[in-house]
Amino acid sequence: MAGVKDRTYIITGASKGFGLAIAKNLAENGAKVGLISRSQQALDKALEDFGAGQAIGVAADVGIRADISAALATIKAHFGRLDGVVNNAGMATPNAIENLVEAEVLQQIQTNFLGTVFCSQAAIPLLRGGENPRIVNISSASAWHYDEMSHLSIYAATKAAVERFTRDLRLEVQADGIGVTCVRPGGAWTSFADGWDTTALESALASWKHAGSFMDTGMDVAHVGEAVRYALAQPQGVAVDLLEIRPNTPTSKSMF
Repeated sequence: MAGVKDRTYIITGASKGFGLAIAKNLAENGAKVGLISRSQQALDKALEDFGAGQAIGVAADVGIRADISAALATIKAHFGRLDGVVNNAGMATPNAIENLVEAEVLQQIQTNFLGTVFCSQAAIPLLRGGENPRIVNISSASAWHYDEMSHLSIYAATKAAVERFTRDLRLEVQADGIGVTCVRPGGAWTSFADGWDTTALESALASWKHAGSFMDTGMDVAHVGEAVRYALAQPQGVAVDLLEIRPNTPTSKSMF
């Protein structure tokens, strides 16, 4: 394994959840990390968990190409190098398909899919010519598995689009020596559902419970951080194509 020590990585959606866990894992293993999120306040709080000189936080909206291009360039200039980008930023708004709200649909597409596209575009010229450069795109088990949370059709569809986009990205940047990986996490305890509409969430939970009595639990955000580091640490010329990590302990849904 090539490892991540003394290398620099950028993680989007890094102020909490999977993104922050990924950034912490990389920093704990000797890497420098650039954290990107829409809220500078949230980033400043997240940066308290890192040592001096280990991390920098830059506020940007991944769904705006000019914003994310500037943020990536700022972080590379700060550290003097860039070895990889992890496209983790994502959001969901639960609702039955019949009741989908146009603005919420567009926001999910803009963040989850177009954000990955724009960040990948910005990353390619910054990574080209580097030593073992990497792009990791974060998908979701919701894109393929029916036993995930109900009423997340748009979120799941955008993550499926991310996976298809990643296949072409992988082929197009092989000549530049850039390794591309799709990581597909299952459910873990995070603050991902914070701010969801209560009525829509209750409806989604009812539909989810109706689909079966049990779910898989037992995964923490730290497990996703470890999976991403594994992908980034592969030697030059080797890339993990698709890595799915899911909880594996059956638990009754009655706890919800």
